[in-house]
Amino acid sequence: MAAHLSSGRVNLTALREAGRRELREVLDKCAGTKAIVWDEYLTGPFGLIAQYSLLKEHEVEKMFTLKPGRLPQADVKNVIFFVRPKLELMDIIADNVLREDRGRSPQRDFHILFVPRRSLLCEQWLKEQGVLGSFIHREQYSLDLIPFDGDLLSMESESAFKECYLESDQTSLYHAAKGLMTLQALYGTIPQIFGKGECARHVANMMIRMKREFPGSQNSIFPVFDTLLLLDRNVDLLTPLATQLTYEGLIDEIYGIQNTYVKLPPEKFAPKKQGEGGKDLPTEPKKLQLNSAEELYAEIRDKNFNAVGSVLSKKAKIISAAFEERHHAKTVGEIKQFVSQLPHMQAARSSLANHTSIAELIKDITSEYLLYRLRDLTSEDFFDNLTVEQEFMSGIDTDKVNNYIEDCIAQKHPLIKILRLVCLQSVCNSGLKQKVLDHYKREILQTYGYEHILTLNNLEKAGLLKPQTSGRNNYPTIRKTLRLWMDDVNEQNPNDISYVYSGYAPLSVRLAQLLARPGWRSIEEVLKMLPGPHFEERQQLPTGLQKKRQHGENRVTLVFFLGGVTYAEIAALRFLSQMEDGGTEYVIATTKLINGTTWIKSLMEKLEPAPF
Repeated sequence: MAAHLSSGRVNLTALREAGRRELREVLDKCAGTKAIVWDEYLTGPFGLIAQYSLLKEHEVEKMFTLKPGRLPQADVKNVIFFVRPKLELMDIIADNVLREDRGRSPQRDFHILFVPRRSLLCEQWLKEQGVLGSFIHREQYSLDLIPFDGDLLSMESESAFKECYLESDQTSLYHAAKGLMTLQALYGTIPQIFGKGECARHVANMMIRMKREFPGSQNSIFPVFDTLLLLDRNVDLLTPLATQLTYEGLIDEIYGIQNTYVKLPPEKFAPKKQGEGGKDLPTEPKKLQLNSAEELYAEIRDKNFNAVGSVLSKKAKIISAAFEERHHAKTVGEIKQFVSQLPHMQAARSSLANHTSIAELIKDITSEYLLYRLRDLTSEDFFDNLTVEQEFMSGIDTDKVNNYIEDCIAQKHPLIKILRLVCLQSVCNSGLKQKVLDHYKREILQTYGYEHILTLNNLEKAGLLKPQTSGRNNYPTIRKTLRLWMDDVNEQNPNDISYVYSGYAPLSVRLAQLLARPGWRSIEEVLKMLPGPHFEERQQLPTGLQKKRQHGENRVTLVFFLGGVTYAEIAALRFLSQMEDGGTEYVIATTKLINGTTWIKSLMEKLEPAPF
């Protein structure tokens, strides 16, 4: 399998450049030296758009994190607050401004930049605090879709799923529609729109309305994307609950990837010096950036973890052979050639060392599972957890109380782990029998505290943990028709997307695959069993912009996940992009990059237990 760097015909640089241009314009409105006060959540996403050097060019001299109290000392003319439109942040800003020393000379000018939209509610709140008049500029910066990689865009809206499915708040859907309009302005009108789910329907309607209201938005750019597929997360609640088994997916499951960066335990990365024993081990986490600009990572990120070891050992042999070449360099020309290749070789060696260390860290946690796969040994937690997940997904014992889950509750395993498993069982059974559901709820509340009753309520509202209403379980039909479970999965040289979960094919990606070929008409009955409407819209292209496809030219489909996407689903779509006879390249967009833990966490209510 070739390393997937980016979709052949889609270059997301234009989107990043548009973001930088907007940032420059905003900064230039505030003449003179500047300090930026950051809403901490925005620093990661902004780092993917612009480096500090760009801010420096526009006279940004200091940067602070938004905190209550007095602002730090800074000898600057302008203070710019970069914030999301949230009322709790307005309280902190009001506090900062009110504590400003009015007697100081020269006085500082305040500005506020709302990301991604200005909010009348927030401005009203600042007015009530008596500080709205202190802001010379009140602007917005439309950070809708952020390029994370050559084929990946995210809005990084951490509460999008909760807002859409629990609070009936469509703000993030509006931002998604705006982001898609920006994309069309840069990459041409997308002729075909398909969708599944209520939120998908809303986004498509908003896009069509925006197009009608701004006839000028019809551009004469040749379309890069042939198709847009909008998918609601609640069409496929199962996939994020399962443990991802790709290299990148496992890194995210175990350590969490934030805005392409991961923080890892430092001990595996300490340089080994002889005779020093264990002294002076680093204490700071090792921070690494993970994207496909790094050759080795691009090659292994989407592989099943069981296939990563052989790639790393092959790479190690190639690199050590390359370094051996220096002994054979005799002539000046040969030595010169070796020296010119040295930086690339050293970067490759350092990259190999990093990924070998990460693979060892993951292996320490997953080794029971790997041992089982290799030698038929059974062992502890990771394997047991995975076995139960895979039994549920393949339809075994989904309708009764599970012993392993009961044992985990009795041993007070982390609550999120329990919730993931119980929700997975519920989804694989189209809801649980009332007495099974009541039993789990009672056990959870008695063990972890009654304050979690609101979380259980949220999970029920979102459709993740619910009673079986019709008495009929549709999941076996869906599983069979869409071939969601494959017994004979090949993890080393996969021939199907099910390799990303060692047997389970993500339902969401199967829908994308079947849309491309043979089309959704072949699965009408199953589509009706899944929540929300399915639809198709066509957007008229100006004359002369209709595509004449060259022989062998792939179609490009943008798949937009409303409510979050996992790295395993991204890997599965990249796999489809690379299939020889696939005929379709995929670019992925989402409201948020998620895994089961971060997703369940976003639905939990943080209630403090009573103090008695």
